[in-house]
Amino acid sequence: MFDFNKKVNIKKFRQIMDEGVHIEADSELFEAFHLLSQEALKITVQINNKYNSPEKIVELFSELTGQEVDETFRLFPPFYTDCGKNIKVGKNVFINSCCRFQDQGGIEIGDGVLIGHNTTIATLNHDFNPMKRQNLTPSKVKIGNNVWVGSDCTILPGVIIGDGAIIGAGSVVTKSVDKNVIVAGNPAKLIRKIEVNND
Repeated sequence: MFDFNKKVNIKKFRQIMDEGVHIEADSELFEAFHLLSQEALKITVQINNKYNSPEKIVELFSELTGQEVDETFRLFPPFYTDCGKNIKVGKNVFINSCCRFQDQGGIEIGDGVLIGHNTTIATLNHDFNPMKRQNLTPSKVKIGNNVWVGSDCTILPGVIIGDGAIIGAGSVVTKSVDKNVIVAGNPAKLIRKIEVNND
């Protein structure tokens, strides 16, 4: 039985997740996932089930992530996560409605990022062995500066998206994306490079 009054050492949790260790079902770390999910549920209910001013959203998202979120951050609810404590967002980030972040493995979002409706970001893989299917392996997702992720995208564990890239609507991103390119499709493939004009 999980003790939901127990506190998780968030700093240690993030360090372990960064190492990408294999997580055994019913281990102490697996229990931490359940504890953090309960806290995330409480906070996302506050975000999703009533009107909050932009300033209040910043406050609630800071509580959800366990770290200060810049005042320029914007979010259109509803927003869903089963952890929250391993999300890091930069300045001038906008997350549109109905996004789902599975962030145990870590999600880092740079400055000026736009994330479209219904985007899912996953950071966990289950064991391929069916007898150990509940075991998990975390792998961080990193999104660079000034990236635009279109609506209904799925970004899979371990993906790194370079600065300035565009992810076309409906894409499934299975591998890392270079900077200043457009990718789209399932799986996402290179469409073209973006000409950067500094004028």
